[in-house]
Amino acid sequence: MLPLPSAQQLRYLIALSELRHFGRAAAACAVTQSTLSAGIMTLERQLDTPLLDRTVGKKVVFTPLGHEIALKARQALAALEAVPQLAAAARTPLTGPLRLGIIPTIGPFLIPRTVHILREHFPRLLLSLTEDTTEHLLEKLSLGQLDMLVLAMPCLCDGTETHPLWQDPFYVIMPSNHPFAALESVPVERLSEYNMVMMEDGHCLREQTLAICRQSPSRSGAEGESEPTFTAMSLHSMAEMVELGLGIAIMPALAINGGILKNRKIAARPLADGAAWRTIGLAWRPRSPRTTDFSTLASTLLTLALDPA
Repeated sequence: MLPLPSAQQLRYLIALSELRHFGRAAAACAVTQSTLSAGIMTLERQLDTPLLDRTVGKKVVFTPLGHEIALKARQALAALEAVPQLAAAARTPLTGPLRLGIIPTIGPFLIPRTVHILREHFPRLLLSLTEDTTEHLLEKLSLGQLDMLVLAMPCLCDGTETHPLWQDPFYVIMPSNHPFAALESVPVERLSEYNMVMMEDGHCLREQTLAICRQSPSRSGAEGESEPTFTAMSLHSMAEMVELGLGIAIMPALAINGGILKNRKIAARPLADGAAWRTIGLAWRPRSPRTTDFSTLASTLLTLALDPA
């Protein structure tokens, strides 16, 4: 029988492949650098193959096979960790560690009440949170670095199980003295009359805004170039830019109901005919042993949506 790597050896290999530095990888594993280095070398002897290219000096460079084995190590360690998780989930729902990823256009408006309710009803849950763009969160989920994501759909969520929760309508926000503020709702075809403030590349809200704007006739500047747009790194920055009169913007109801426009000279109007929305939903790895936990959390989040006070 072939000797099997230990869970600790897999952790050493994964940490080194992620951090590409022996000292930082050792610190992440709470061991000395010599212990981690010895563990990697023992694993190489067990597998009878070099995992690192040691001809490049002090740089950490994996061999092609070493890179493939590191990917398999992530999957194997995730499967191994799923065993006690499955047993814990069977005993008590939402017990033990849960690594939750959430996108920035949802997190600030959902996290505070979610954390409060989870602490109140599930005190044995050890929740950790990561805020990042959809693409990066999905990558971390696939690598086993996160357990579940809160996302805005539609999104490119191939390879995951998804659970839609509720629709989050889009509003147009503008300075309070803007012509659109006199309207009950804003026709999509009129969006091109003014400059747009959008999220930076990588945020799904930017793609959703562009999809809405494609329904509006394009407008060109004096020399045939598109009118300028302004890019925000967060919804709070977007609101500031709109208040300064740099343009109008598409803002989800979740943020507006969360008070992002409070004490600002900004008006919010729905798009005419309920023209656009996003769906707040969950995503996790297929066949996860914690599906029951995720369903319980889905019910908790849905309760928050139905009772936004």
